[in-house]
Formats: sequence, structure tokens, C-alpha cells
Amino acid sequence: MSNAAEVVETLRRICLALPEATEKEAWGDPTFRVRDKIFAMVDHSRASFWCKAPEGAQEILVGAEPETFFVPPYVGHKGWIGVRIADDGDWEQVAGIVHESYRMTAPKRLLKLLDEDA
Repeated sequence: MSNAAEVVETLRRICLALPEATEKEAWGDPTFRVRDKIFAMVDHSRASFWCKAPEGAQEILVGAEPETFFVPPYVGHKGWIGVRIADDGDWEQVAGIVHESYRMTAPKRLLKLLDEDA
């Protein structure tokens, strides 16, 4: 991938492939939602995206790979993780992080659909 727009487009494809996921601009950047609850958001100013993470994951990820992961402002105290987006990023890892955040946000009925598609 050669530029930020392509990176965001790849993230967009990952997010919008999830059941009933939608995109809505907020604070000047794309956010990805299910039932109007944010599960991922782009932060262009930091060339990153932010997602919900299971309890304890933030500390582990930031501690292990501080060049990739960070505690984002505003939502970091709630356990969210920031992920720096790189042109050569590990998109399988990104998809896993996004899917986990979606699972923490979506209603059970949609999770059932997700599991049926797997």
C-alpha cells in the first residue's frame, strides 16, 4: 500500500464486512459502528485507528509493541487501544483486533450471524 488513503480503505473494508456495520464521520474522521455504537475509529492526526480491547489487552499490547500500540486519549482509560497504521501493516492482526472490538460492541443476535458465517 502506498498511501494513507489506501490504508484507511483497507481498514474500511475490514470493518464494513461485519454484520450491520456502518461508517459515520465524527470529529473529522471515519468511525465504524454497529447499532450506532463505535467499535473502531480512524485518527488521521496520529495515523492510527482505535478499538475496544478486552480487559488487560491494552497493557500487554502496549508493553510488547509500543512502536505499534499505544493508549489513545479520551478512551484509553476505558481499555481501548490505539494502533499505528503502517503501509506494510499486519492486516491479519488488524482484522483480529477489529473483530474483537466488534464482538465487544455488537448485540448477541449479530454475533450469532458472525459465527454462522465463520
